[in-house]
Amino acid sequence: MTGRPDLTLTSGKNGTSIALTGSWTAPHAARLEFLSSEMASKAGNATSVSFELAAIDELDTYGAWLFERARREFEKAGITTSILGVSERNQPLLAEVADTNRDDAPDGQRRTIYRGEQAYDFEPESWHDWLSYFVLLGASLSALWRSITHPARYRLTSTVYQFDRVGWKALPIVLLVTFIIGLIIAQQGFFHFRRFGADLYIVDMIGFLIMREMGLLLTAIVVAGRSGSSYTAELGSMKMREEIDALKTMGFDPVEVLILPRVLVLVLALPVLTFLGSMAALAGAGLIAITYVGMAPTLFLDRLHEAITLDHFLVGMIKAPFMGLVIGLISCVEGLRVLGSTTSLGTHTTQSVVKSIFMIIVLDGLFALFFSSIRM
Repeated sequence: MTGRPDLTLTSGKNGTSIALTGSWTAPHAARLEFLSSEMASKAGNATSVSFELAAIDELDTYGAWLFERARREFEKAGITTSILGVSERNQPLLAEVADTNRDDAPDGQRRTIYRGEQAYDFEPESWHDWLSYFVLLGASLSALWRSITHPARYRLTSTVYQFDRVGWKALPIVLLVTFIIGLIIAQQGFFHFRRFGADLYIVDMIGFLIMREMGLLLTAIVVAGRSGSSYTAELGSMKMREEIDALKTMGFDPVEVLILPRVLVLVLALPVLTFLGSMAALAGAGLIAITYVGMAPTLFLDRLHEAITLDHFLVGMIKAPFMGLVIGLISCVEGLRVLGSTTSLGTHTTQSVVKSIFMIIVLDGLFALFFSSIRM
């Protein structure tokens, strides 16, 4: 039966001797970590240290490396070391570990991206968070070009499946949310402005507000929370189970197989969902105008027809594919960043939704400035 790992230090004229006893194996990890750190403190100001390993009952790679790490610390401090009493069974393992270069990289070369799960060590690495989206965009465009030049490579089945999930199955919640928001906007507008006799102008406001802004924003936020988080969770789970590495081993391009269909579907599906969501919001506004205000349906439709121009419609439709692209890139990148724990999966799923919604709002503001500058 193997014993608990321990060490005994003896000082003499010929230097310091450290005798290792017991089982230096992984099941005793906590104890071994403590002992390896204790070696340096117990040795004091010794000029030479000899390690006696004859009393070691068991030794595995973990214990051998901790011992070797402690020995290297003595060497770095200028203390001469020697190893005595190594059994024939443990000699090959200790020799293999001693030949392994496991020193830390120089400070100028160390590029740790994460501290914990989310913060960055160096200021330049803060750009990595955003540059990675452009890297994935470039890889997706490259995969798209290969699919165009070689149509047989394109994953049509995967695209149809993703379109069903992102488009068709997302339609009920998109219609419900936009319809309710249309009701609320119309009710508040009529409630506050009808005292001024501005009922017809409220229809104008509702028309261009929904077609230019609200229909798209509401749809994009719903898709980011529903489909974007799903993408991140799926890719993160695949990363945790090393399925993406398996694809690479089999010779498949993960961007071509996993990323391109998802991003492309969002680019194509979001304009469709935006249009249908805008129609649902206008229907909700019309319901309030007819039931709450008592406006004739024909009057509401005529006024809406006059208020909504082709420019209002195009502004919303032009912005939609870019919103879909942003959601797709962010959700896929965050999924690929998942580490090997469920905590990491939850963290990156949350970051995916938050970053997507933030970028949707920022991008919408930039588009608003652009369209205003060209008077559209």
